[in-house]
Amino acid sequence: MKLPRRKFLHLAAGAAALPAVSRSAWAQAYPSRPVRILVGFTAGSGPDIVARLIGQWLSERLGQQVLIENRPGGASNIATEAVVRAAPDGYTLLLVTSGNAVNASLYELSFNFIRDIAPVAAITRTPHVMEVHPSFPARTVPEFIAFAKANPGKVTLASAGNGSPGHLAGALLRMMVGIDLTHVPYRGASQAVTDLIGAQVDVAIVTLAASIEQIRAGKLRPIAMTTVTRLDLLPDLPTVSEFVPTFEASGWLGIGAPSNTSREVIDRLNKEINAGLADSGLEAKLADLGLTPIIGSPADFGTLIAVETEKWAKVVKFAGIKPD
Repeated sequence: MKLPRRKFLHLAAGAAALPAVSRSAWAQAYPSRPVRILVGFTAGSGPDIVARLIGQWLSERLGQQVLIENRPGGASNIATEAVVRAAPDGYTLLLVTSGNAVNASLYELSFNFIRDIAPVAAITRTPHVMEVHPSFPARTVPEFIAFAKANPGKVTLASAGNGSPGHLAGALLRMMVGIDLTHVPYRGASQAVTDLIGAQVDVAIVTLAASIEQIRAGKLRPIAMTTVTRLDLLPDLPTVSEFVPTFEASGWLGIGAPSNTSREVIDRLNKEINAGLADSGLEAKLADLGLTPIIGSPADFGTLIAVETEKWAKVVKFAGIKPD
């Protein structure tokens, strides 16, 4: 699946075609009414919590209320399509997740995410942890790989469902090191963690937030983080990439807008979001959730989306992953 990164430059160039005076006037007037951020997940979920933190910050900075509207279902495709169809005026935004990059190859969609959603700003990266029951014989990534190779198909990988981040991370590890794991999908990370605690499955790769308390209580043993760098919360825990170079399988969140949204509006939102991520108060709230801020331009976020979409398309094809 080829998704040239230059497509994002094309999106950026489209907004530049508007008359300079009208663009400037629009940007100065924006926003003149409440702004909505559509979230493709339920209220109280991890993405929803981050959206509400950013929404509160933007409300204060923009001088208009930023409302969070939950439209769960379809692996966030329902919310995404609603934003794709919305007017490109900056009043309907999307909480973009790493799932959007995966969905491009996992589902047959009526829209093209790269073409139809303009990147505004990345927000955070979500760390995942590879963990096992304390009775599992492997304590490190090399030991785990060796054990899996010695027992092909016998090691069970629990995940929050087909196409979930944990499923994809496990498939990426399989692809990179040549091991055979048996996938056991659940309907949510909490169920996967519960069965891992009960030693019904061997390994899981879930968000740190979903299992940090069980790790601290000694009910689960972490093997490694899936981020490129170690996490301050668990500084002694290595990353998978320390043993499998270039391995990275963290989630991420950001804000997107309908394509053809004016460049001035996108830049204004990007500026205010980045200011929030640099604010010590908001940064501390994100850190409490185990999240790392990502500060950058709309083009930086577009590059992240392009790279991740291409990366996960290869994994989906390799593993033959199908949605539930």
